[in-house]
Amino acid sequence: MLGFGYAMANRDTRMITTVQQHLLQEQRRFNEATGTFSWLLSGITLAVKMVEAKIRQAGLMDVLGAQGAVNVQGEEQQKLDVYANRALLHCLGLRDSVAALVSEENEEPVVLNQDPESGRYIIIFDPLDGSSNIDVNVNVGTIFSIHRRLPPGEGDLNASILQAGYKQVAAGYVVYGPSTVMVYTSGNGVHGFTLDPTIGAFVLSNENMRMPEQGSYYSTNEANAATWPQEYRDYIAMLLRGELRGKAYSSRYIGSLVADFHRTLLKGGVFLYPPTMKSPKGKLRLLYEANPLAFIAEQAGGMAINGSTRILDLQPAEIHQRTSFIVGSKCEVEALQRFVTGEQQ
Repeated sequence: MLGFGYAMANRDTRMITTVQQHLLQEQRRFNEATGTFSWLLSGITLAVKMVEAKIRQAGLMDVLGAQGAVNVQGEEQQKLDVYANRALLHCLGLRDSVAALVSEENEEPVVLNQDPESGRYIIIFDPLDGSSNIDVNVNVGTIFSIHRRLPPGEGDLNASILQAGYKQVAAGYVVYGPSTVMVYTSGNGVHGFTLDPTIGAFVLSNENMRMPEQGSYYSTNEANAATWPQEYRDYIAMLLRGELRGKAYSSRYIGSLVADFHRTLLKGGVFLYPPTMKSPKGKLRLLYEANPLAFIAEQAGGMAINGSTRILDLQPAEIHQRTSFIVGSKCEVEALQRFVTGEQQ
């Protein structure tokens, strides 16, 4: 029996690929013999483990509810917003390869390394997406985007931060739910890792993830429908009539962007946050919400647009810029694009 157990343990160990092992393989694409890229990503995984541990104790410790302050977005900060932001700033601030950190919770970038030779990367993140849901135990998440700093002569640090989404070198998100899952891409497919609490490591669970060409769900806050442009209302009506796939679509809306996107990645369909009368340019943030999720969607075979234009082609003008956001399977997103551009009459 000892021999069998030992063999089984060894077999399980051989089957495991941790996120660190996967990153070491991926970094070869960047000609980084020093391990800079994997060391950078390890700061993110450490921070999200800290956040995950705090979330698991949310009902037992004084971490639920509002902090009593308002962030740069005009939104009331939750206690876990503040903790998650501090965790990421701390863990990534220790990496000397980081030139600057840009967070939803900070009005200005946190500049760490002005030396363009060593400070090679810009990391942009939403530390705790959907935090208003935490008090009712609904899934929340962390979203991150990584850019390479522009070479001297091609742009200063501000230009490096305000790069179009197609220039991202990596992007990912973590969804804190029944299990804690991290999904990321570095431009070579999309890979998912599940946190194994018994060993404290993210383990490869979904390799080369692909979004279905067409799904059966749409996800949007229909309470805002009366204030959408008419073409978005017409599009939803078309989905409900069953004209796109032969039968009606079902509605699934969580109200936590990461959770809604994760379902769309796995099941297909479309997530929409259209422009409204209150937010005519859209509500989601381009740099640390739309761009990273659009990069992941495209790498998985999906699409992401602001209505008419590819999200990754948009040129940011400021770090907290907002956008409308439509992401999902090609069939559904292309159909929406036809409505917005007037091709669908």
